[in-house]
Amino acid sequence: MKLLFIANRIPYPPFRGDKLKIYHLGKCLSALNEVHLIAFLENKNDLQYKKELEKIFASVTLISLPKWKSYINVLLALFGSLPLQVAYFRSSKMRKAIKEQIYLNEFDAVHIQHIRMAPYSKDVAAKNIILDLPDAYSMYWDRRVKSAKNTIQKYFNKFERNRLWRYEHVVLKAFPKVLVCSREDADYLKAEHNLSNVSLLPNGVDTDLFNSTAHDYENNSVLLFTGNMDYAPNIDAVTYFVNDILPRIRKEFPDIKFVIAGQRPVKSVLALASDQVVITGFVKDFPSVYRSASIVVAPLRFGAGTQNKVLEAMAMAVPVVCTHIGFQGLGVASGEGVYMESNKEAFTNRILTLLGNNAIRKSVGEKGMQVVQSKFDWKKVAQQLQDYFTALN
Repeated sequence: MKLLFIANRIPYPPFRGDKLKIYHLGKCLSALNEVHLIAFLENKNDLQYKKELEKIFASVTLISLPKWKSYINVLLALFGSLPLQVAYFRSSKMRKAIKEQIYLNEFDAVHIQHIRMAPYSKDVAAKNIILDLPDAYSMYWDRRVKSAKNTIQKYFNKFERNRLWRYEHVVLKAFPKVLVCSREDADYLKAEHNLSNVSLLPNGVDTDLFNSTAHDYENNSVLLFTGNMDYAPNIDAVTYFVNDILPRIRKEFPDIKFVIAGQRPVKSVLALASDQVVITGFVKDFPSVYRSASIVVAPLRFGAGTQNKVLEAMAMAVPVVCTHIGFQGLGVASGEGVYMESNKEAFTNRILTLLGNNAIRKSVGEKGMQVVQSKFDWKKVAQQLQDYFTALN
């Protein structure tokens, strides 16, 4: 099949989030298909990665979108009804590039990543379009409203949430297939917007890179959190953990270290650093970081979708303790690699129990590795997407 991928970010380096997904889907699908890519450049330094992407994609078209243009887009959108998230990515150059590719190629199907890119479906004269959402975005923003710490923040989050909900309500019906990565997100979209075109495409893991080679379960001195540290849910999660959970754990395990591993830590995250809290910044070799961990924690209080940090830890046979955010999309029972705890006391007690019992950590970790290998390997996820493309044709 000849496929076109339209992405809101250049999918390289494939370290986290959206970049990770598009890179691995493209890599796996290119083995049996001719896959083309059009994506936005975050900055001109990203041009150096074009050669890497050309090893996977049949053609790579990168569109520059200067931040000043995006800021103007957002400012103008204040006087309309378009979600600011969507307005930010308006670009006549992107529209032109898509039209040129459509003119030059007869694509069997088109994959559009994120609701931010949904408007570009109008430039695709094809019926076989899939909109792939990282999560139900209005649900994500609804949770941001509930977690807002001040009136101004709450007002802005509600403003954007309401625009996104109305936009989803109209736009999602226009696509023959809409994909989300968790059952929770799918159920939300179906109920809120009365949709029948929503299906699941889980996030995945590169099991060639993230795999367990005799994890050291004797080590009970490191708690780990991973993720982009300029992302609001992650910032809130680590701040909450350091202030509300870590002190209780240190009473029983005074030598415990909490490692926050991820790129672009903001000032409020850097301010958490101490003898017990380590901020790594950018990490190139995440597998080695997971190997050093006793437990991975994901104390997210808002967000949506499935968290890569949970899947990667499970693939490495490291036990995980998380909240319902990121758990419900896994389709596993609590204890199968990951424990879901819904309040501070239960979350803390679960960590204490795991730290105090090497055998339980080993049993839970190995179950998680088996789950990932059977359900979340990128090759298996890509095959699901291939099947969706085939069904549309």
